[in-house]
Amino acid sequence: MRIRCLCLVAFLVGGVCAGAATAAPAPRTMNQVKAGELVIDPPTLINLGFEWVIQGDDNRNAKVEVSYRKKGDKAWKTAMPLLRLQHERVFQGEGIFNVEMPNMFAGSILDLEENTVYEVKLVLSDLDGGGATKTVTVKTRAEPMPAAGGHVYHVYPRDWEGAKEAGSFNDLMCAYNYYCAGGDTVTGGRPRVKAGDIIMVHAGTYRYHPEFYTGDRSINSTTPVEGTYYLFANGTPQKPIVIKAAGDGPVVFDGGGNFNLFNVKAANYNYFEGLTFKNTEIAIWAGTQFQSGSSGLTVKHCRFENINLGIFTNWAGSSNFTILDNTFIGRDDPNYLTGWNGAPWRQLAAQNGRKFPPTLDSYTAVRVYGSGHVMAYNYVANFHDGIDVETYGNPDGNTPDPTAATGPYYPPRKDWRLRPVAIDYYNNYMTNFHDNAFEIDGSMHNIRVMRNMMLNSASHPMCNQPAIGGPIYWIRNIIYHAPGGSTRTSNGAPGMIYLNNTILSETSIRTTSNSHWMNNLMLGENYAPAIFAVNTYTNYTSSDYNGFRVNPGAAVSFEWSSPPFGVAQDFRDLLAAEDGVQTPPDKYLVTRRYVTLAQYSAETHQDSHSVLLDYDIFQHVPMLNAKDLGSVQKLYDAKDLDFRLKPASAAVDHGAVIPNVTDGYSGNAPDLGALELGQPMPHYGPRS
Repeated sequence: MRIRCLCLVAFLVGGVCAGAATAAPAPRTMNQVKAGELVIDPPTLINLGFEWVIQGDDNRNAKVEVSYRKKGDKAWKTAMPLLRLQHERVFQGEGIFNVEMPNMFAGSILDLEENTVYEVKLVLSDLDGGGATKTVTVKTRAEPMPAAGGHVYHVYPRDWEGAKEAGSFNDLMCAYNYYCAGGDTVTGGRPRVKAGDIIMVHAGTYRYHPEFYTGDRSINSTTPVEGTYYLFANGTPQKPIVIKAAGDGPVVFDGGGNFNLFNVKAANYNYFEGLTFKNTEIAIWAGTQFQSGSSGLTVKHCRFENINLGIFTNWAGSSNFTILDNTFIGRDDPNYLTGWNGAPWRQLAAQNGRKFPPTLDSYTAVRVYGSGHVMAYNYVANFHDGIDVETYGNPDGNTPDPTAATGPYYPPRKDWRLRPVAIDYYNNYMTNFHDNAFEIDGSMHNIRVMRNMMLNSASHPMCNQPAIGGPIYWIRNIIYHAPGGSTRTSNGAPGMIYLNNTILSETSIRTTSNSHWMNNLMLGENYAPAIFAVNTYTNYTSSDYNGFRVNPGAAVSFEWSSPPFGVAQDFRDLLAAEDGVQTPPDKYLVTRRYVTLAQYSAETHQDSHSVLLDYDIFQHVPMLNAKDLGSVQKLYDAKDLDFRLKPASAAVDHGAVIPNVTDGYSGNAPDLGALELGQPMPHYGPRS
């Protein structure tokens, strides 16, 4: 058991597990580590993130061990060590991405209690000398709730026939603002509501007609032409401004086909609960790149339907969104899986009389940028993508010029507050996408994607195109019916960490560095011959303690492309600047292909403790065939599947101990995959 824990430490600090060759050590004066600034990322509801800048440690053998406890407790608990980052580079031509990682560590403590104070101890050590210990006190965020003591305003639809609260209003904007009307004076209103106030919206449909010019508030209290509710008042983290259903029946805000229904780009800490948003292109617009945006947006127990974008910000200053227990229903075909790229989807469209490529009728349910966001327990169906980080391009402060001789190739310290860090996705139920269930493109450090059910993604439910730095944690997710493969990466995508996932499609990693796989189940869907193919630009990418089903008769089952063993490469050396290409030429890499797990492990020293298994390890999970055009468009429902392991199967007790991930396992060792035998099933989607 101790060996398994040491193996985890090795991959997180940049070493190589199971004896793969490493480069000769640098001079001792460069190998000693020197501690720099410790940065605490914005806390989320259940996770904490840290970044520790260092100097030295050129031979990458320093480590940061992490322990934590609730304030007042005596016993310390062990978390995963921080991930070592050092000069890994993301590069995409035309100035889109040109980012090089600092000399640093980064990592998270997972699954904590909300609104709780923790003491965290981080110990930096190095066999070559140097080191430091830091103990910090950090509090997880509280779930936003309506506050007590504010004014409560009641809003009723015009056709309401029952009794009303005294002093009530017939329009949301009349309650929100001191003044409301139609015509030219719509924009004359100023906020009545203040931090802590609550607007209770009673049952009915609220739809206005901005195409008419009239002072009749029942027709056009929204803005002329646009039909948008512009909100400008600011709440606080403890006292948000609340707009919620009164509880006497469904409350529907119908955009009538307008472009944007609610605009909160200038409204911080506004809170929506129990509402339905429909018939609009962007339901809640919360930020625009380089212009403006909001922080502290909360959306809970709401429903979105007939929309193109549900909740959207790509402003770097957006922070601390809380998106919980919502249902997002897109406009895409709810009966068939449809891909947007590739010959099979074109062929199927021609056979079935459908359009190809499909139009972008529903782009993304939730699309964010910035820091500290939480998106959990949502149901998302029938979109191009599910829940995304905006690809954005170079983070603010980074040079946009890919030919610049000097950087910065990473944002300067003054701009770190604008980085996309500390973003959580957990316990969501995701189904029926043209492309990805989760697309974390452009995100940087401490991104946590945990315990999600991902079904029916035509192309790569797990997308890192590219991730920028890491760690990007993919933990205990279930992936089923991904006929285009499980994982997309590009342009480097460093710092991805895959732990205890159940991945039921082939994994083909186009480009990465400093990425790691452990305790995963990988069983294919006949998308490609190789069940696992990795293209990495660093020799400290690693994989071990996984379970594979190789495709019978495949000429290649495993592929590992990397610099020659013994060479310590990074992107600075690999990029061919004289050619101006965005992907390092193949001449820098050695491609190795293997038929068997034994051959692959013996030569690469990867997956030395991994095992072979088959679909019979599950209670009930049929294998699918991505090449069967007669069935590939079928949609599957989690209620018809059972991803739990059978006792005594090859996946049971074959995992490695990973602190903060496999805690509480039963048996002799953790199990492989997302579901530990004997533990309760996670809840996916909205909680009642």
